[in-house]
Amino acid sequence: MEVSFSYINILLSFAALFLIKLFFFTNNNRKKKKLPPSPPALPFIGHLYLFKNPLHHTLSRISARYGPITFLRFGSRPVVVVNSRAIAEECFTTHDVAFANRVHLPSQKHTTFNYANIGTANYGSHWRNTRRIAAVELLSTHRLLLSSSARTDEVRHMARGLLLNWKKIAGSQGSTFVKVELKSRLFELSLNVMMRIMAGKRYFGEAAEGSEDARQFREVVEEIFARGGATTLSDFLPILGLFQGVNKAMKRLKAVIDDFSQRLVDEHKKENKDSQGERTKKTMIDHLLSLRETEPDSYSDQTIKSICMSLLMAGTDTTSNTVEWAMSLLLNNPHTLTKAAVEIETHVGKERLINESDLSNLPYLHCILKETLRLYPGAPLLVPHESRDDIVLNNYDIPCGTMLLVNAYVIHRDPATWDEPDEFKPERFEEKKEEEKYMIAFGNGRRRCPGEGLAIRDVGIMLGTLLQCFEWRRVGDEAVDLGEGSGLTLPKAISLEAMCKPRENMEKVLMEDLVEVE
Repeated sequence: MEVSFSYINILLSFAALFLIKLFFFTNNNRKKKKLPPSPPALPFIGHLYLFKNPLHHTLSRISARYGPITFLRFGSRPVVVVNSRAIAEECFTTHDVAFANRVHLPSQKHTTFNYANIGTANYGSHWRNTRRIAAVELLSTHRLLLSSSARTDEVRHMARGLLLNWKKIAGSQGSTFVKVELKSRLFELSLNVMMRIMAGKRYFGEAAEGSEDARQFREVVEEIFARGGATTLSDFLPILGLFQGVNKAMKRLKAVIDDFSQRLVDEHKKENKDSQGERTKKTMIDHLLSLRETEPDSYSDQTIKSICMSLLMAGTDTTSNTVEWAMSLLLNNPHTLTKAAVEIETHVGKERLINESDLSNLPYLHCILKETLRLYPGAPLLVPHESRDDIVLNNYDIPCGTMLLVNAYVIHRDPATWDEPDEFKPERFEEKKEEEKYMIAFGNGRRRCPGEGLAIRDVGIMLGTLLQCFEWRRVGDEAVDLGEGSGLTLPKAISLEAMCKPRENMEKVLMEDLVEVE
């Protein structure tokens, strides 16, 4: 009892000190500064009491009452929330450098190589180096063309899996539609695509069954995304870290991630030499190791590992979610689905499978992708920024060290910019192409996502293959549920299930392609 009582006394002492600081310092600072409007805050927790998932909807409701720019406190952390296109544009132009830092949340430290990843590194020489490597050496148009075959191969592998599943269930009833669950298939496909590009390996599917590396990889990925999509209160109320055990769990996950990524690098160091001792350059890791020979300081093992894990975490969940949202919207709008399928049949035909090179000839498919990203951006609040200096934004004072949240979800549905903003209308990008400049699904400014080109290719070839090879319809008469789940990457609340069967001649084309691969 004495130990418990002493522990409570310590907590109460911390609370008293916090209240004294809050009263004597914070209030004085607020009087001096003209901060954006703010709802009433509570001691210790600030505005966390207002939050319900999904967070972007909560922030939208606050904005509706207090205006397009609001000032909040997530525990002890100051936050400015922007729900206006014009103010967001000011953040990414006039104040682009001032907001170039990232927010360093304690729970992310151990899974981002001490904030060394592209998405979490602060603005500076390290970030400029990793950004240059990603944009020029890995994600340039030339490098994306070189990795096109790996992406196409994985997408076709998934399509053949759907076909074999259909044949197994449909049996002799060849014209029957078969129900399939798409979420897990799309997630595994996205992971396989990224790992084929990075390391030349497949970690999901029959080829990976029984592999210890594949098993460990799947466990790492599942835990990363499970924790990444959750709200860790100790990030904003540090004292809770004493009770939640987050630090211990993250340290364990860090050790697994570090071991896994190091083994990938070591394997490529050892195996990817040809008979003359010259390094091959088939995968991203191979290419980075070859560049190390002339710039050893820029391509350390740590840098290579952090870049690979950055791409893996940024390019899988968002990609699979976007395709799942696109298919859900198309199933609820069958006339749009039919129009897209006709476009593919017209420009690609029924005698071969779609390639990435065909995507430039499919403008309506691109309109569908843009409209999907408008309605359901992969990161509805973008990746948080943090101010490096005291600045004035929209005539309000923003202190140094303030987290910036830009609500892309709300900006993409602003009726002042978009006609019928909540409706799925891909044609809007045919009629009013100037509206594209209001899209910020990949962020903006110098911290804009360098993987945008890869993401568009991934989603395009995945969705194009699904529409070319199969007919699709809803499971029942009811519309597909478009409820949003909780998480940083806007998942669907209910995993998508749909009915499918092969289109005319596509069974033959898919099986012929399988024979050629074997």
